[in-house]
Amino acid sequence: METGVIIFQYITFALEIASSAVIVAAVIISAVMTAARWKKEKNKKNLYRYTRVMIGRGLLLSLELLIAADIVRTVGVEFTLRNIGLLGLVVVIRIILGFSLEVELTGKWPWHGGVEQ
Repeated sequence: METGVIIFQYITFALEIASSAVIVAAVIISAVMTAARWKKEKNKKNLYRYTRVMIGRGLLLSLELLIAADIVRTVGVEFTLRNIGLLGLVVVIRIILGFSLEVELTGKWPWHGGVEQ
């Protein structure tokens, strides 16, 4: 196998691992941050919303990393017309997931203000 292809395979694998790590980190960080706010927050519904937004941000970042991994895999490893078509389909699906996550988290379209701080 060609050295360049092997390098792209490692890059793809690293991006996929990073995506998983982001999800795990988002869950852990949101749990710790929610626990830290537990006694201070009078309205527990706000804690639920805060936790959801924190985890949702992690999921959105994870989706971006997975899209990057798919692009690297298609361009660097298996550059065929079939794989380019599959990449397009996967990217469209992940973009739709990202938009729906953002709308779910904020209640508005991404171009109307994005994720709340």
